[in-house]
Amino acid sequence: MIERSMPAIASPFVWTKQMLNALSNGVKRGSWYSLYDKVFSMSNLRDSCDRVLENKGSYGVDKVTVSRYESELSHNLKILKDELKDHSYQPHDIRRTYIPKAGTLEKRPLGIPTVRDRVAQTALLNVIEPIFDSEFSNSSFGFRKGFGCKDALRTVITELHSKRMFIVDADIKNYFDELDHEILMNLVKDKISDGNILNLIEMFLKQGIMDGLEYSEPESGSPQGGVISPLLANIYLNPLDKLLEQHNYHMIRYADDFLIMCESQNEAEEALNLVRDWMAKMKLRLHPQKTRIVDMTLAGNYFEFLGYHFEHTRRGRIRRWPRSKSITKLKDTVRYITRRNNPHSLGVICSLLIPHMKGWFQYFKHSNSYTFSGLDGFIRRRMRRILRKRIRKPGTGRIKSDHVKWSNAWFQSQGYVSLYSMYEAEVQSLRS
Repeated sequence: MIERSMPAIASPFVWTKQMLNALSNGVKRGSWYSLYDKVFSMSNLRDSCDRVLENKGSYGVDKVTVSRYESELSHNLKILKDELKDHSYQPHDIRRTYIPKAGTLEKRPLGIPTVRDRVAQTALLNVIEPIFDSEFSNSSFGFRKGFGCKDALRTVITELHSKRMFIVDADIKNYFDELDHEILMNLVKDKISDGNILNLIEMFLKQGIMDGLEYSEPESGSPQGGVISPLLANIYLNPLDKLLEQHNYHMIRYADDFLIMCESQNEAEEALNLVRDWMAKMKLRLHPQKTRIVDMTLAGNYFEFLGYHFEHTRRGRIRRWPRSKSITKLKDTVRYITRRNNPHSLGVICSLLIPHMKGWFQYFKHSNSYTFSGLDGFIRRRMRRILRKRIRKPGTGRIKSDHVKWSNAWFQSQGYVSLYSMYEAEVQSLRS
């Protein structure tokens, strides 16, 4: 079980010792008030701006980039403070953009607020996040300080070792787009009674959306890309976490993807029916193709969660390795860096590859060894392809003489650090 100290979660620019004591001991009638002045305090705005600048990100509908906003920082923060203080602040529209989903032709919609609005949302987040996070279940791992994907995956392994082998593998359809604003605001009002804070949250929920030249006003949802959207999404699903805890179900949730680990088929079916009933009341829908019960006691059965593929192998053991979309995503990155017209030297190409490979390995290092050796072969073929073009020869680098001329050891001398060598180092470290 993961435990965190509240001072590590709460912003020191907002949360005083007295407020932290109130958070631990409870507040009058269980609801917080007189919080709004904390949002527009200059120390909070400066801290929030530092976080936004550090995250960089794209511009919004006003075309103001992070660097441009930073160039007149004091002036911009003073205007923002005054607008929040005298209640004249109005958020700009959100710029809609789309990013590809790995392994599919689909695209994921993102809503990009302006830099100014991202600063305001971060300042609001600093004030309200600890209030709600202190009530969240430890089965919720997504978008929370001190929790992460690796924690969720470790919990999955623990549950499987505890013989909970019947898995409710669930996914909520269009979750971020279908959050009901009225239900969400009622959940927020359970903890916060400051009307100015509530009005600010509602303004962010009602921000207009510019999709190219088309304008729309959302009636539901909280756009992915907004600073406060992850917190609002967790607030909405927190009652589900608590409901399943009350019924002694073992849930592992990361945002809108979740598993319920059960000991029998009947228990899994009962859990899924409970979830379906709750979803209907909350105006949400389970994805019909992505929601199922998996019997992991049978060889060949599998489920996928947070980029990993878990499968009961023929040898009677449960193994995990990167799902195909996770491998495709890495290969797409490699393909771009190792395109045949890349003008850089091989040493520079290797230096560009290494950060991506190290990050990918650190997440997927618990996979089988052949996962890494296979990818190394793919990457070296891509680089041999470049080398063949530079000596004006066609082909894909699969010719036997190429493997002799540009051997694995030769690539290592050029600065290439293979995924398999990282795996061997990790295994040796564990043995030591």
